[in-house]
Amino acid sequence: MPRLAWIILVALGFSLFLQAPCSHAQARVAGRYQCVSAKVRGKAVPCKSRPLILTEDGRYEIHGREGNYVVIGKWLMLADKKESPRAKIAPGHRILFQFPCGKGICEMTFQRRTTALGKTFLSRYSALGKESSIFPS
Repeated sequence: MPRLAWIILVALGFSLFLQAPCSHAQARVAGRYQCVSAKVRGKAVPCKSRPLILTEDGRYEIHGREGNYVVIGKWLMLADKKESPRAKIAPGHRILFQFPCGKGICEMTFQRRTTALGKTFLSRYSALGKESSIFPS
């Protein structure tokens, strides 16, 4: 019986951890992310995904699904009732998802949209730490 109590205690602790209030890491990744590339079994395909929206209060929305997310180191964990996908947080405001699909692996890359001087563009950081557009002016 004590072992069952431990398992329940650990499960409750983990669920509370996933529902914890916003951390500084969550505030840094909050924003609207546009799909910029997709691959199915290593082959590039058109990226038709709707935007991924991450809010500062730890909630997300994509494809009509809503839930909570948590940032653990370089990983973004989406807490969902059906599944808990995770994605790698990469430099340049990118989020990289890898998941099984059919008989292979699918990859999707999302990049945060930013607004500068009334224009919306995809952002990236240069070696100097300054934000610049992917598209030339």
